[in-house]
Amino acid sequence: MSYFVYMLLCQDGSFYLGSTDNVQKRFFKHELGKGASYTRSHKPVKVVYTEELVDKSTALKREYVLKQLTHKQKALLTT
Repeated sequence: MSYFVYMLLCQDGSFYLGSTDNVQKRFFKHELGKGASYTRSHKPVKVVYTEELVDKSTALKREYVLKQLTHKQKALLTT
């Protein structure tokens, strides 16, 4: 089963990174305020980046790497 790392753009211009096996379903949870505490206070606007990976472990490792990037570096991924 494929897993994805995804990045959301929030209303305040910040980014949220996560991983899931279903990006659309997870984004909907974020919109409802049930996805993560961060996105409850930083309302998500849209998914701006996805990356498909082979399994959950690989996705979590990639998520960690992407979270270490600066805001500017994350923004470059969205272009």
